[in-house]
Amino acid sequence: MPGSRQEIFFRPRQRACERLTIPAALYNNCRLALVRCEQAQVFVPVRSLQIMAVIDHEEVIFVDSMAYAVQDGEGGKLICLAWKFGPAAGRDDLAAPAPVELCYYREDARQLHGRLVGEFGRELDCLLERRSREDCRARERRVLPFRGRLPG
Repeated sequence: MPGSRQEIFFRPRQRACERLTIPAALYNNCRLALVRCEQAQVFVPVRSLQIMAVIDHEEVIFVDSMAYAVQDGEGGKLICLAWKFGPAAGRDDLAAPAPVELCYYREDARQLHGRLVGEFGRELDCLLERRSREDCRARERRVLPFRGRLPG
């Protein structure tokens, strides 16, 4: 895509996964951001946690801005957790919590998830409020499996 830039993310080996729900407003805003930005992905910086959230139609990945890795000659940031969206068929009410599968890629991901619900929600609200074209610029996301050792 002309004028776009590519972001590379590595998906480490999954440590655990669990089903849970996120607040309806948070799920609805993820979907709204995709529609308003008219892109395949929306990048939302969560500055207070040094995390970059990347929303697409299937999931939200949360990338540690400080965890950089190189594998097979390609460099990218490491995903620390992901919210995989479940089928919308099980959700009959827009005000009902939305089911997600929470996938952990590092040990502290469960604790991080609790903080992200609030912090990511606030950043997403701000993005939607200002509808920044800069936040919605075209960027391509590539997620690669990571076979190396994790830092720390």
